[in-house]
Amino acid sequence: MSSSLDKLKALTSRLEEKLEQKEEHSAPDDKEVSISDKTPVSTPVKKASDKKVNTGSEQVREENKVRVKILYEKLKIFEKSPDFSNIFIYKAMNLSGIGLKEEDFGEVREGKYIQIIAITYEPDKNGKKKAKNISLGYFGKAESLDVTLKNEIIEFVLRWRYEKAFQNVEHYKDLIARVDKPSDTLF
Repeated sequence: MSSSLDKLKALTSRLEEKLEQKEEHSAPDDKEVSISDKTPVSTPVKKASDKKVNTGSEQVREENKVRVKILYEKLKIFEKSPDFSNIFIYKAMNLSGIGLKEEDFGEVREGKYIQIIAITYEPDKNGKKKAKNISLGYFGKAESLDVTLKNEIIEFVLRWRYEKAFQNVEHYKDLIARVDKPSDTLF
């Protein structure tokens, strides 16, 4: 469990670094700004009307979902999963033919076929849940894969996992809120 969490943290860190680099390149002017020149960022305050205020993480999440949808269409995932909102029903998503581990991140595996694989659990004839792999996208042999396409495939899987992690956090926040807790707890 902790190694999965460490991997997710590492991938999140890389994603944030890429977003920062992208923002730096799209800045209107390239002059350096010192920390003292920056205006302070105010913390959003909840209104009495209980409307949700868009915090930093919520904004990142929304931007991530927008990008996932763009990649969903660009990679033609809709051909296998026509309803975009249903792609988050899958329990997990993997990539065959391209490494996503720290030690082989982004490396294509010679002789392998590139596919985006969604994992779901369905009951077998005895009612026991069994993992089922569903191909959401097939992209041919690793050797013939265009670098830009490879990066978009990796980005789609990572961004899907990122959104799935947000959904899991929401689920646990809801469960914690349902627990009777003493008044001296931290949260």
